[in-house]
Amino acid sequence: MKPLPRGVKALGWTSFFTDFSTEMIYPLLPRFLSESLKAGPEVLGLIEGVAESTASLLKIISGYWSDHFRRRKPFVLWGYTISGVWPLLALAPTWPIVLLLRFVNRLGKGLRSSPRDALIADLVEPRDRGAAYGFNRAMDHAGAMVGPLVAAALMKWAGFSLRQVFLFALLPAVVVVFILLFIVEENKAPLTGESPGPADEVKKPTLTWAQTSGPFRTYLAALFLFTLGNSTDAFLLLKLSDAGVALVWLPVLWSLHHLVKSVSTYWGGGFSDKVGRRVMILAGWGVYALVYLAFSVVTSEAAVIAVFMAYGLYFGLAEPVEKAWVADLAPKNLRGSAFGWYHGVIGLGALPASLLFGWIWVTWSPSCAFVTGACLAGGAALLLLLVQEKAMERA
Repeated sequence: MKPLPRGVKALGWTSFFTDFSTEMIYPLLPRFLSESLKAGPEVLGLIEGVAESTASLLKIISGYWSDHFRRRKPFVLWGYTISGVWPLLALAPTWPIVLLLRFVNRLGKGLRSSPRDALIADLVEPRDRGAAYGFNRAMDHAGAMVGPLVAAALMKWAGFSLRQVFLFALLPAVVVVFILLFIVEENKAPLTGESPGPADEVKKPTLTWAQTSGPFRTYLAALFLFTLGNSTDAFLLLKLSDAGVALVWLPVLWSLHHLVKSVSTYWGGGFSDKVGRRVMILAGWGVYALVYLAFSVVTSEAAVIAVFMAYGLYFGLAEPVEKAWVADLAPKNLRGSAFGWYHGVIGLGALPASLLFGWIWVTWSPSCAFVTGACLAGGAALLLLLVQEKAMERA
C-alpha cells in the first residue's frame, strides 16, 4: 500500500474510534432488546430499518450541501458529534427510546457520510482512491474488532452490566470529536490529473436525479436491489444465539468477524486500483450470496461460526470498491452530491430489507429469509453486468 495523506489517515482513526464505540453496543443489542426490554425480532428489524432509511434523505442533502458551500469538514464534525449520543441507550426504559436514539445516531451518520467520502477523494490522488477507501474501511472494521473485545472484557472480568458497557462506549466517541477538531483539514489544492468540472458547474454545483446518466442509474438500481437482500447484521447475531453461542462469546465472535473485514477491505480497496471496480464488486456479491445460502442450511454451532467468519470476505471485495467507483466518475465539485445519491439509495433500501427479512424470519423460517437475501444478491449481480467500467459518467 502506498503512503496516504495525513488527512486520510486521520479520518481513518476517526472511523476506528467511532466503530470502537458503536460496536461495543451492536452485538449486544439483540439480547438487550429481547431480555431487558422484552422486544422480539420484528422490533429489531424495525429499529435497524427505520434508523437507516430515515437518515438516507439527509445523506443526499448533506452531500449536496458540501458541494454547494464547498466545505466538507463542518458536516463531518457535526455528524460524528450527533452520532455520539448512541451510548445513552443505557438509560432507555423501553424499546421506543432505543429506536429514537438509534434514529439520532444514524441521523448523524446521514449528515457525515457523503461529505466524508467526498473529503477522502479530495485528499488523495485518483490513482490511489481504492487504497484510500480500503484504508478507511479497514480502520472502521478494526475499531469494530476492538470494541466488542473491550465489551466482553468489561462484562467478564469487571462485572459490568449491559447498561454499564453502553455508557463506557461514550469515551471513544469523545476522542472522535478531538481528532476532527484538531487534526483533519480540508484540501483546497487541485490534485494531479483532476479538474473541478465544467465552468458552469463550478458556479452552481448540482447533481439532481434528472442530471444523472442512465448507466449511473443502473448502477444505483443494482445497489438498491442488493440492499433489499442485505438486512441488518443483527439477524446474524440472532442466528449465532440460536445455534447455542453464549452471550459472553457474541462480542468476541463479532470482533473476529471484523478482523476478517479489516484485513480484507485493506487489501481489496488497493487491489481494485489494479484490476478494476466492477469485477471486485461482482466477486463480493457472489460471496455474499453463497454465504447466505450456507446460513440457510447450517445449524451446528461450529458451522454457523465458520460461515459467519467467511461473511467478512464479502466486505473486502465490495465495500470500499463501491465508493471508489463513485469517486472515479464524479467531477470534483459534484462529488458530495454523487455520494449523496449513493448513500441515499442504499439507505432507502435498508428499511424494507430489514422489515422483509424479519417478517420472513417470523412468518416462515430463518432459512427462507437467508435464501431470499441470496437470491436478491444474485439478481443485483446480473444487473451490475449491464454497467461498464466507465459508464457512470454524467451525461
